[in-house]
Amino acid sequence: MEQVITKIQQKVMEVYQHIHANPEISWQEQQTTKYIEQQLIALGLAPQLLTPTGLYVDIGVGTPQVGIRVDLDALWQEVDGVFQANHSCGHDGHIAMGIGAAMYVQQQNLQQAIRIIFQPAEEKAQGAKAVVAQGVIDHLQFLFGIHVRPIKELSDGQHAPAIYHGAAKLIQGTITGIETHGARPELGINAIEVGAAIIEGLQKIWADPNVSSSIKVTQFQGGGSSTNIIPGQATFSIDARAQTNEVMEQLMEGLTRVLRGVEAIYQAKIITNVSAEIVAAQVDELATQLLTTAIHTIVGQENCAPSIVSPGGEDFHFYTYECPSLKATMLGLGCAVTPGLHHPNMTFNTERLHEGAQILAEVACLAAMEVES
Repeated sequence: MEQVITKIQQKVMEVYQHIHANPEISWQEQQTTKYIEQQLIALGLAPQLLTPTGLYVDIGVGTPQVGIRVDLDALWQEVDGVFQANHSCGHDGHIAMGIGAAMYVQQQNLQQAIRIIFQPAEEKAQGAKAVVAQGVIDHLQFLFGIHVRPIKELSDGQHAPAIYHGAAKLIQGTITGIETHGARPELGINAIEVGAAIIEGLQKIWADPNVSSSIKVTQFQGGGSSTNIIPGQATFSIDARAQTNEVMEQLMEGLTRVLRGVEAIYQAKIITNVSAEIVAAQVDELATQLLTTAIHTIVGQENCAPSIVSPGGEDFHFYTYECPSLKATMLGLGCAVTPGLHHPNMTFNTERLHEGAQILAEVACLAAMEVES
C-alpha cells in the first residue's frame, strides 16, 4: 500500500505543477480539459467531455449518486507588471486533488459509483449552472467540494468540514434623464443628482441585523468635459453582499423600492441588470458529518477545525440552490495560503494536496455506503 500512496503523491504533485504552469481563464480551459482527460484515460477510466469545456468521470458500478466537484479556471490579473492568466485561487491544487481522489477511489471495491466533476468557469460564477443544465448532477444525492483556505482562516494542516460562503450580486445600471444648459436646470433631469439619490436611498435599506450584509454603489460615471452642461446620462455599479440568500432577497426588494421611488421623484429612467451573481452556501448536516468523519480518519480529530463562515463567494453553491434536495458541503483545506486568495503572488503548502485528495476519496466512499444502506 505504501507504494500506491507514494505513486498517488507523485501524481498529485505532477498534475499540480503542470496545471500551475499552464493556467487558462474561464471558458477557455481547453488544454486543461484535454490534459485531465489524458490523465484519466491513463488510469483506465472513461471521462465524458462537457460543453464547451470541463469534463466528468465515473468510477465504480452503476449510476453514481455521490459526486466530487473541483474547478478548473485561472484568474486574469496583473502579475509583476504583466497581465496574464494566473492560478491565484488554488484551482490548480483542486485539480490535482481531484485526480488524486480518483486514484484513491479506484483502490476501493465500491458497489456505488463515484462521479468526479471537473467544472469550468467558477471565477465567472457560470460554470455550476452550465454543469447543472447538462444533467451531470441529476442522479446525485451527495456532492462534495473543496477549497484551499487563507492562513487567517485555517492553520496549516487544519481542515474544516464546511464553508459558509455568502451571497453576492454585482448590478450594472444606467440613468437616462434630460441634458440641458447649466443656466436652465428646470428644463433638464440631472443624472448625477439621480445617482446621488440612489446612493442615499441604499443607505436606508434595512435587512435582518443579525446577518452580515451590505449594499453600496461602487462605480459612477456621469457628465462630460464641459462643466456648464447638466448631464442627462450616467452609469453606475452596485455591489450587494449578504451571508444568507434570504437576506440577499431583502436587499434586492429594498433596491427595487429605492429605484422605483427615485424614478418617480425625478421622472428619470433607470435600467439595471445583474452582471454576476453568487448564492450563499446551503450546507447539509449529514454531508458535514460524513466529511468530519473523513477528516478524523485521514488526519486525526485534532486536525479537524470548526466550520468556516466566509464573506467570500463560491460558484459551488449553485448546485444546492438549483437542486435543493442535494446534500452538499465543501472541505476547507488548511494549507497556509499566503498572503491571501487572488493575490497575484499567492502561495500555499502543496504538501497538503495529498491530504485533500485522501479526504475527498474517504468522504465519497462514506457517502456511497450511506446511499447503499
